[in-house]
Amino acid sequence: MNSFEINKIIAAIILTIVIVFGVNKLADVIYYVKAPEGNTYKIATETKEISKDDNAKAENVNNVKALLALGSIDHGKTVFKKCAACHSVSQGGGNKIGPALWGVIGRKAGSIGDYKYSKAMSGFGKTWDFEAVNTFLIKPKDYVKGTKMAYAGLKKGKDRASIILYLNEQSDSPLPLP
Repeated sequence: MNSFEINKIIAAIILTIVIVFGVNKLADVIYYVKAPEGNTYKIATETKEISKDDNAKAENVNNVKALLALGSIDHGKTVFKKCAACHSVSQGGGNKIGPALWGVIGRKAGSIGDYKYSKAMSGFGKTWDFEAVNTFLIKPKDYVKGTKMAYAGLKKGKDRASIILYLNEQSDSPLPLP
């Protein structure tokens, strides 16, 4: 092979590289797409001004009235989706892994006849009022030692308040709010 042949091969390789990159740049110019500004999907949200004072008061377990002011039934319906894997909330809905929660607010703990509660829950003996449900939802295993409920709990006051408001509505006779 002489040097002229090698030069033709190197020139062909360089020309191929130039053509590939040139076509790529030309395609970018021809098919230029402007990136959208801002969010592409607009999501309607309801904002509620909550001061740090209100949030601190609501986190206090003893102040259920302030806690419930943070929540909403619609938000509770959304948060309940975490619970729906184990609990039904519809009227006449059966038990799942956990007991049915229709009418749970105001009901005695461990009182559904066709559900096998843990010994701890059966012997708990309290009524599920707003304060009890709030404390239970923070960390179930701490509130009822020995419960079968494996859920870690809801740390955010707004989530707990919303679940409580939502569960209270899921009843034939919802309790009046404090």
